[in-house]
Amino acid sequence: MASAASRPAQPKGATGCLVLSDGTVIWGKAFGAVGSQVGEVCFNTAMTGYQEVMTDPSYAAQIVTFTFPHIGNVGANGEDIESAVESAVGCIVREDVTEPSNFRSLERFTSWMERHGKIGLSGVDTRALTRRIRMAGAPNAVIAHDPDGKFDIDALIARAQAWAGLEGMDLAARVTREQMERWEGGYWRLGHGYGRASRDAVPHVVAIDYGAKDNIFRNLVKAGARVTVVPAKATLEEIMVLKPDGVFLSNGPGDPAATGEYAVPVIKALLDQDMPMFGICLGHQMLALAAGAKTVKMHQGHRGANHPVQRVGEGWGETTGLVEITSMNHGFAVDGETLPDTLEQTHVSLFDGSNCGIAVKGKRAFGVQYHPEASPGPQDSFYLFEKFVGGLG
Repeated sequence: MASAASRPAQPKGATGCLVLSDGTVIWGKAFGAVGSQVGEVCFNTAMTGYQEVMTDPSYAAQIVTFTFPHIGNVGANGEDIESAVESAVGCIVREDVTEPSNFRSLERFTSWMERHGKIGLSGVDTRALTRRIRMAGAPNAVIAHDPDGKFDIDALIARAQAWAGLEGMDLAARVTREQMERWEGGYWRLGHGYGRASRDAVPHVVAIDYGAKDNIFRNLVKAGARVTVVPAKATLEEIMVLKPDGVFLSNGPGDPAATGEYAVPVIKALLDQDMPMFGICLGHQMLALAAGAKTVKMHQGHRGANHPVQRVGEGWGETTGLVEITSMNHGFAVDGETLPDTLEQTHVSLFDGSNCGIAVKGKRAFGVQYHPEASPGPQDSFYLFEKFVGGLG
């Protein structure tokens, strides 16, 4: 750890800092909320959709480093919010946030960050920080903002070191909704906003909320489903009384093994009843754990909107081998070496070969590690919603 004497002096005008658990201090110009937040530092390579990223519950307890240098230049609005629950605690950007230049903007990104209690830090060499994460892994850190530039660095280092980190942490219980909810929102169209879901639609999908993005539910509606959302700790009885045609397992934050303590027994029971299921991200990992596989903490994770994934499962026919460009956000993964005979690997990452999809043999249950709803990201994978909803009934 760097000693106080060896640390670089605080630059003139610095109103914020990122303090890593090894004692490294990175200075910058802060914006957004005043105060400090602790979390894991990760990076996201997406060029668009920063507001969706910052409101994705999968980023709970994380500080997002954006590799694209100009973040905040299109402002913020009320439509590009993925969830109102806990999500990213802060972000790190290269350039100062400029005045917004977009016809959909309703406020500056800086004021939006302040209203939502999130801390931003600009003027950082985000390429160097990203390389550090790639080489050494995602560090624990504290991001801090004081307009007067007064910081107790030793106390911030101690706080970063004392934080337990994401491994072993069940964050889904913190970000899930508390009550069952009939989903009402439809798909978004420019100039029209969000439509309304039809309550007469069939089939009926019960979605388990481990920290879901709203756009997932909208895509289920677009594919023709009626959606009811239940909390992460919903019991088998509470799910079955809703008479679902299929069950959706949502994305979410934290360690899948920790969330699996209460989620896996329910999913196992649903598999025993031959319930059709579709899991995304954390939901994909929950399905894998329920089928006997294991999950692992990744060195740096996958976060961005340009991740190539290849279909490798035998069930894709002529499209086996096809490559999709996908949106990803995960720091844990299903260990492909632990897949039991009851699971088929259906998708793999072309970046590192890690598992990105499974199907349960003999069941109508499958999952993918990436985010087919995008938001932000490409639309290559919407077919998965059609595959799931179209197979119900």
